[in-house]
Amino acid sequence: MVTIRGFRFSKNGNLETIHNSPFEVSVFKKRKPRNHSNNMNLPEIDFYRWAMETAHALRIGRYVDVDMQAVALELEKMGASEQRELINRLAILLMHLLKWQYQPGIRSRSWELTIIEQRREIQDLLEDNPSLKSQLSAKLSKAYSKAVLKAEKETNLPQKTFPKGCPYQIEQIMLESFYPK
Repeated sequence: MVTIRGFRFSKNGNLETIHNSPFEVSVFKKRKPRNHSNNMNLPEIDFYRWAMETAHALRIGRYVDVDMQAVALELEKMGASEQRELINRLAILLMHLLKWQYQPGIRSRSWELTIIEQRREIQDLLEDNPSLKSQLSAKLSKAYSKAVLKAEKETNLPQKTFPKGCPYQIEQIMLESFYPK
């Protein structure tokens, strides 16, 4: 028998919980939790448990025990999460580029390092998710609008100080040597 963080795989391949679980013990099917409303499903209550059970069911070929709609929904959420990360990292990078351009008298090594870090993180994200590269230009305006709000908050400069549209091309933004004047 194999035990993994509160679960065990029995000799017959079933995944069971151990240690006073708040869930009824049944294998792979959505469980009705105790002390929760009946309309909640397991991914909403205990995502980790649901993910481990579903992965195990898929690995051993027990497809009938897998809620494919829940799997599809969670996969879509994971993809959306990667998109949000791209937008947020672009926003942070753009905010620092705006600060660099519009507050030249107080530029700091910290700003420079944040610019370097965000470029590298975006590169890593794009290497891990190559299909996001084609979305960079499309996500730029959303990231820029977030960046302007962040820059306004951090610099105390009025929003009208910053251009309405992103003044930088995506190629410039990602170029390590680019720092706006």
